[in-house]
Amino acid sequence: MTVTTRHTDAAPTAVWDVLADGWLYPLWVVGAARMREVDDSWPAVGSRLHHSVGLWPVLLDDTTSVLACDPGHHLELKARAWPAGTAKVGIELRPAGGGTDIVMEEHPADGPATMIPEPVTAPLLRWRNVEALRRLAALAEGRGGPA
Repeated sequence: MTVTTRHTDAAPTAVWDVLADGWLYPLWVVGAARMREVDDSWPAVGSRLHHSVGLWPVLLDDTTSVLACDPGHHLELKARAWPAGTAKVGIELRPAGGGTDIVMEEHPADGPATMIPEPVTAPLLRWRNVEALRRLAALAEGRGGPA
């Protein structure tokens, strides 16, 4: 399992607002290229984001679904990335120093990616998640997103 943490000056409610807006997913998730649809109940348990991954013109349509949700505090996702498999991603928001510590845990859940040793996957997941949390923090702070 890879654990990545980032502090942002944004309040937990501001970070949650970004997470709760499924249309913003490709703005902070590295590899997500576009949104096709967001379930009306997002981020309720069982709801899904319908997105594409990759770079144009090679895009794969996939989904991410909610496994657990404690609004304002915790979101657990099952992210599909076929043909690699799926990953479980947990995002915890912790009030800290007038802002928020965002903690992201990720690990391959099934598919071919589970056969790759953690010493190989961990550095790649860490790099990707450091960038994802940088983007998430920027959006929550009101930088880097649409006005």
